[in-house]
Amino acid sequence: EVHLVESGGGLVQAGGSLRLSCAASGFTFDDYAMGWFRQAPGKEREGVSCMSNSDYFTYYADSVKGRFTISSDNSKNTLYLQMNSLKSEDTAVYYCAPVECNSHGSFPVWYDYWGQGTQVTVSS
Repeated sequence: EVHLVESGGGLVQAGGSLRLSCAASGFTFDDYAMGWFRQAPGKEREGVSCMSNSDYFTYYADSVKGRFTISSDNSKNTLYLQMNSLKSEDTAVYYCAPVECNSHGSFPVWYDYWGQGTQVTVSS
């Protein structure tokens, strides 16, 4: 059974940093590309970043490029998102998922499951 636990969110001032973590279980972490999504109030969930499990390909939405960095520790089955220079528009609930990572900005998820997410609030 797939299980994803996101953590690391919080309240931060604009310009600050946060590091999100996603602990994954119930599937072979090494076999999947992984991605981060976010959903702001009143908006649809959007893909933020993803990384391949095989060729180190990474994708970033234009809105976060140069500020966010995706990484993973396969020995811990954990995905990370380092977020720097945060802006008020980054305020959202952030989720992780195993995905089909691509450069189109819309990367499909492999499982119909979402964790509880972690809230990121950036005050201006």
